[in-house]
Amino acid sequence: MNNRKFYTALLILGIVLVSFNLRPAITSVGPVIGLIREDLSLANWSAGLLTTLPLVAFAFTSPVTPRISARFTNEIVLVAGTFLIFAGVAVRLIPNTAVLFAGTLLAGIGIAVCNVLLPGIVKEKFPDRVALMTGVYVTTMGVFASVASGVSIPVATGLGWGWTNALAIWAVPAFLAMVLWIYLIGKERNTPRNGEYFELDQTNVWTSPLAWKIASFMGLQSFLFYVTVAWLPEILNAGGVSIATAGWMTSAALFIGLPASFIVPVIAEKFNDQRKMVLILGTFSLAGYFILWIGNSFALLMVSIICIGIALSGNFALALAFLGMRTKSARQAAALSGMAQAFGYTLAAAGPMLIGLLYDLSSSWMLPVLTLLLVSAGVILFGMEAGRNRYVEES
Repeated sequence: MNNRKFYTALLILGIVLVSFNLRPAITSVGPVIGLIREDLSLANWSAGLLTTLPLVAFAFTSPVTPRISARFTNEIVLVAGTFLIFAGVAVRLIPNTAVLFAGTLLAGIGIAVCNVLLPGIVKEKFPDRVALMTGVYVTTMGVFASVASGVSIPVATGLGWGWTNALAIWAVPAFLAMVLWIYLIGKERNTPRNGEYFELDQTNVWTSPLAWKIASFMGLQSFLFYVTVAWLPEILNAGGVSIATAGWMTSAALFIGLPASFIVPVIAEKFNDQRKMVLILGTFSLAGYFILWIGNSFALLMVSIICIGIALSGNFALALAFLGMRTKSARQAAALSGMAQAFGYTLAAAGPMLIGLLYDLSSSWMLPVLTLLLVSAGVILFGMEAGRNRYVEES
């Protein structure tokens, strides 16, 4: 019994360690992008590509990951994913443009692999605690996304380590995750596995109407998240907030949403139908962007930030929870995860460019923010369908 508890504790630690690595390789770049641009003489568009490149990697890697894991098991492919993150982040120690972009792409592929596999691993290892474990790893993702963004400048300039070290230090948690999962694979060889895991799942999620509704929910909420992270400081600055304060407010939105990251999946698991939760989160989203649209005071803008932060984190956690709650096996969850995240990150990659184009065409943030309101309505529409008590194979 003690051995089993120890093994379970290591599994939880393994999942948490992997979740450490799903955002820092991306969020650590933004604060030091000016230093990178100056040091490597990059154009603005190529500097911006450093944050877009991982999203493109997510979109192309996500759909093929379940096929690879079906052949080699989730755990083995997860180790490969953590190794890619480790290698991609570590090579950014070298101050060279080609190496920087190659490392970013490599890390993006590794993150995509882990993104896709974690819901299936949670479904297999903790079938009765899917939402709880989803809340744990999503909250961890949010914490380390914010931490990585916050420490980049202090490490690069405060400690005098430079931007290369500020980016490369995130290879350490990737290495630790890789080592732990190699150990867990060795332990599992002596542990009987659930036979359901090895059965060939006949459900094709790409032809399931419910799967497409979940994918649309995932995609539209991802669109809102990456657009908000990219453009909220500029929108707030145009509304009269200093750019420094606008950056702080954007970071605050991410921190404010952390409790929702944990609470939303836990509550969702207690009900068979999550449509009321979708409506509540949708109301926060609509209220947040509407206040941002009309806001003419700092107090109103802070209310907007709170609503947006809760909605973004809550909807992301709920989308990941749906991947396990709407499937009957770990294999099915991994397949749905690959499909939903491929579609989701395609939209996410296009979002900041589309909103930027709308601003260029209108010379105002009114039309872009109105677009975010319409996307929020779409999140509610597809979330209401995804929240029904059904499984993808039944739709």
